[in-house]
Amino acid sequence: MTIDSPQDTAAQQSDRYAAAQAALGATRYGHAEVDGAAARLAGRAWWDADADEYQASHGDFLGDAEFRWCPEGLLESEVGLLGEVAGRSVLEVGCGSASCSRWLAGRGAAPVALDISSGMLRHAEIGARRTGRHVPLVQASADALPFADDSFDAACSAFGAIPFVADLDQVMREVARVLRPGARWVFAVTHPMRWIFPDDPGPDGLTVRQSYFDRAPYVEADDEGTPTYVEFHRTLGDFVRAIEQAGLRLTDLIEPEWPAGHEREWGQWSPLRGRLFPGTAIFCCRTR
Repeated sequence: MTIDSPQDTAAQQSDRYAAAQAALGATRYGHAEVDGAAARLAGRAWWDADADEYQASHGDFLGDAEFRWCPEGLLESEVGLLGEVAGRSVLEVGCGSASCSRWLAGRGAAPVALDISSGMLRHAEIGARRTGRHVPLVQASADALPFADDSFDAACSAFGAIPFVADLDQVMREVARVLRPGARWVFAVTHPMRWIFPDDPGPDGLTVRQSYFDRAPYVEADDEGTPTYVEFHRTLGDFVRAIEQAGLRLTDLIEPEWPAGHEREWGQWSPLRGRLFPGTAIFCCRTR
């Protein structure tokens, strides 16, 4: 794999990611093509290395048993994008510490929480002990779900897995496969237009640096060129086509506005940027 010339990126400079980058030996930053196997290995390694710092930074905002869709703070208890969940089996894709699944369990659902990272699932176990809400935890990749066809009544993903998997079409096909007819599939991702700006919550993050149409993933790698972090960009059209080609139906696309009085910064999310352009896209889908 060949990485473009090293870039001066916010992630490269941020103390927030320094521990994981050092642990994985990241020294090269740029854009390059990465296959599915390399992306899975990088995703597992990164989230294992970053799990403790991620939870320390964001655990208070996410909560032990709360369902927040995005850094804007949108709560499932307020918007009900999954509809009635009591008595329904729900798959959480890219669950992290599984706070969303524990919220679902508290509303009478039967959730299953899936993540590629054992480090994140360790925090899911900690959260289960702290709350007394234990949900099944499965370690697997979103493009190879280890479940039978028609296993779930709904599926969700709040910023989990999707940006880190090479084959978006395969993820959508897999989710569609394990859902029953008429089931909801709702997932939140970084809004695609954010790709054109640097990952900077301040004024420097308001200047376009990258083409919206350049889909080469952002990659961090060690001295040998082995990827240690990979994140993929898709346009809005890419997401819509992947949804439709998987036999799903897009029912809504939500772009949450930045709430008044919400002053928390989360990586590149900030009140400054949030007032000007969307940071999150939430795709609401159903199986046919």
